[in-house]
Amino acid sequence: GSLHLTEAFGIRGAFNHNWDPYWSSSLFGSYVGVRHDGAAKAFICANYTTPGKAVSADYVCNPDFNLSQLGVITRWTPVKNLTFSAEFMWFHLDQKFQGSAVLGASAPKPTARYEFSDQDTFHLQLRAQRNF
Repeated sequence: GSLHLTEAFGIRGAFNHNWDPYWSSSLFGSYVGVRHDGAAKAFICANYTTPGKAVSADYVCNPDFNLSQLGVITRWTPVKNLTFSAEFMWFHLDQKFQGSAVLGASAPKPTARYEFSDQDTFHLQLRAQRNF
């Protein structure tokens, strides 16, 4: 074993606006990047180029990735210590692998050919909070 350099960087920010004493909204976001050195990439990619993985002809191994998030939340506080809120967030994974490979069973997914691609997900949370 040896140590391999992995660099990560990120930035986050938020803005809150109080519309009146009862309503407020916030906009927030973040961005993270992860980069591996050549030795780390070679070590990780060696696992994906075995004959059992059956990678596609257009396969490119690059374990670097970026992750971004953007969200908005609106809060209503009709009385002191009681807040209702609605929060919506978008997450984006910008991964650098290309092509496809046969990946072994990993609960709950079966052994199958999987395509490497960027992914998006959305999240909505409704909340009622009472402080005592």
